[in-house]
Amino acid sequence: MLPGTFIPILEETGLIVEVGNWVVQRAQQQYREWRAAGLAPPRIAVNVSQLQLRQKNFVENLLQMLGPDGAPGLEIEITESLFMEGMDRDAARLKLSTLRDAGVTVAIDDFGTGYSSLSYIAHLPIDTLKIDRSFIHDMTTSANHRAIVSTIISLAHSLNLTVVAEGVETPAQQSLLKAYGCDQTQGFIHSPALAPERIAPLLPRCTEAAAG
Repeated sequence: MLPGTFIPILEETGLIVEVGNWVVQRAQQQYREWRAAGLAPPRIAVNVSQLQLRQKNFVENLLQMLGPDGAPGLEIEITESLFMEGMDRDAARLKLSTLRDAGVTVAIDDFGTGYSSLSYIAHLPIDTLKIDRSFIHDMTTSANHRAIVSTIISLAHSLNLTVVAEGVETPAQQSLLKAYGCDQTQGFIHSPALAPERIAPLLPRCTEAAAG
């Protein structure tokens, strides 16, 4: 079952908070297991819903779940629309800043669909900008979408943000993104979703210094 099928139900029932907490704990556990096995996994990104971020004790609960060694390898993803739907922006900034101070990186997901601007994004405590797949899908056939993607990458880099393109499926898309200087890509061109045991063989091993 795809996330788009069950996440709206979880949000409607309020269960998204409990499930979201479980996902964070599981992501951290998996990261630590890979590290203990001598592997060097990238950060694991976990989506955070508006309902979760609205919780008064969201930050405290998250930091408690992370434990005394902080947040190795955790990135939380929020959609830009979250800040356009009545969210207390100052409160959200403070929560995100506190998490970043604890070692959690923050990404804006699905950028380009929420009608915000990079001038607004510049004031948020974030590390990564993820370009929505709808722009990537039409890059090879739409000059307008190519211009939008190229501009987002350029401006995001001027803000010292890492840029990730979502939904990359073809070598042509990958080639264009590389030419535009996109930092990372994700999508079926690399792999479909995999179980942890199938990801492990694909991860690089830690160097002795890093492992120690």
